[in-house]
Amino acid sequence: MKSLSNLEEMLKEIPQDQLIKPHLEEGEVNTEVEAPKEENNHCIKNGSYVRVEDDCMKAWIYLNPPKQGEDYYSRDLIMQFLAEYGVIAGFHTSNIAAIAKKHVYEREILVANGKEAVRGEPGFYEFFFDTSDKRHPLIREDGTVDYSSMSSLSNVEEGQLIARYHHSVKSEDGYDVLGKTIASKPAKDLLPLRGKGFSNAKNPDEYYATISGKIEYKDGHIDIKDVHEIRGDVDMITGKVEFFGDIHIQGNVGTGVVIRSSRNVTVDGVVEAATIYAGGDVVLKRGIQGAQKAHIVARGTVCAEFIEHTKVEAGEDIRANSFLNSDVYSAGKIKAEGKQGIILGGHVRGLLGVSAQNIGNDAETKTAVSCGYSAEDYAHYVDAFQRETEAQKLLSDTVEKMTELLKIRRLGKDVIPEKTDRDIAFLNEKKDEYFEALDKARTEKEELTKIIEKGKGSVILANDKIFRGVTICVEGNIYKVERNTSFMKYHNEAGKIVQSVIVAR
Repeated sequence: MKSLSNLEEMLKEIPQDQLIKPHLEEGEVNTEVEAPKEENNHCIKNGSYVRVEDDCMKAWIYLNPPKQGEDYYSRDLIMQFLAEYGVIAGFHTSNIAAIAKKHVYEREILVANGKEAVRGEPGFYEFFFDTSDKRHPLIREDGTVDYSSMSSLSNVEEGQLIARYHHSVKSEDGYDVLGKTIASKPAKDLLPLRGKGFSNAKNPDEYYATISGKIEYKDGHIDIKDVHEIRGDVDMITGKVEFFGDIHIQGNVGTGVVIRSSRNVTVDGVVEAATIYAGGDVVLKRGIQGAQKAHIVARGTVCAEFIEHTKVEAGEDIRANSFLNSDVYSAGKIKAEGKQGIILGGHVRGLLGVSAQNIGNDAETKTAVSCGYSAEDYAHYVDAFQRETEAQKLLSDTVEKMTELLKIRRLGKDVIPEKTDRDIAFLNEKKDEYFEALDKARTEKEELTKIIEKGKGSVILANDKIFRGVTICVEGNIYKVERNTSFMKYHNEAGKIVQSVIVAR
């Protein structure tokens, strides 16, 4: 038998948590370790045994020292002893080697560990757009309901990342110390996304939109469409309709609805007091009755059967059969055409000209028609020109003063350096302020110059009748029609409005 000190040295090679130590008084060697009872099926008669935990995930060995004259337990004998009791997997080889080499006895030592099954994680898609059902109204803080917050659309832009695939984490089977396999649940990968309007050509795991528009997702299928069709009416229950592409509404548009499109908006029915913003054209097949609350803004052309009590702004032409009590501005031409072709009430202004069959009526409803730049445009141009000149002068004076102070300092004539520092800092702030004012004035002047130049040569045409009381404005010059007349053309000549008769061709 080894001494206690030698035994402790041998045990150092085995992790302490893998030993079960009987209680020893200082200086004593335990010779009375209680052997398991005979009913333990891992017990052998000489007191050595193998103990397998109930879940079969760990196995422990306890060896009594061999009798005097017998060989120490070898590694092979230990392995044979373990196999005899069914332990055939997950061996803790370093512990077994230490037992055999260092003759570690009378200790219960961990000799086998099972391996838990590794659960796989299924593959999944990470989406970069809203895939939820958004048709729920917003409840305000005061308890009222904002139906306009509802929208059934999710929009994406061309080139936008819309989805990324994360592959499954592979599962692994486990085993216990008796060699029984612990099956794991296999993890599945998902099929590639199907649909149109997107591509994963650059990276099979990343999907990018190839067009701007409405995106829809359902059951692994994505569709991106550049036309959003609504088959029916749009009202406050629908609320906002926002779309990166064309919007086609096949019904009516009710009061309070807001429509935003990066391209064109087409409405087959009647529009009430709604708001429409379009990056392209707006086509109202029936027309709009705005109740002085409607507003249309389009970068392109606006066309309608009628425009009534509505504010309209367009980057190109505006066409309608009738304009009634509306505030209308076009950076192109305004044309009242068709059977009525009438402009009645309100203010209609076409930068490139206005053409109508009839302007005004016998009741002398207050009607104003303008073309070219307005008097306000010219006044703003003069103001911007004056602000530019003033800012330029102030900037020049400031730079001159700063230059003089820096020159004094360079020549060593700076009597009070602290004051000079303050003056230079103050002038530097002013310089930045004048630069900003100069840039703003120049930008405004350039924009107004474009408007003035673009509107030169524009005309107003009354292709049938124009009535007494109508106010005409051409390039900032104003003329009030004094009597009913027909077939008239109004244009600017040397700063005055000139009238002439339209010659039939």
